[in-house]
Amino acid sequence: MKVRASIRSLAKQSGSVVVRRRRHLYVINKKNPRLKARQG
Repeated sequence: MKVRASIRSLAKQSGSVVVRRRRHLYVINKKNPRLKARQG
């Protein structure tokens, strides 16, 4: 999982879902499981 300052480019990918957990923003992609990122 990457930790990035901005996850907007990953969130625009097809199949991506933005999830808020414990004050962090996560991007999870079921179609491409390698696309995982956390912001903050």
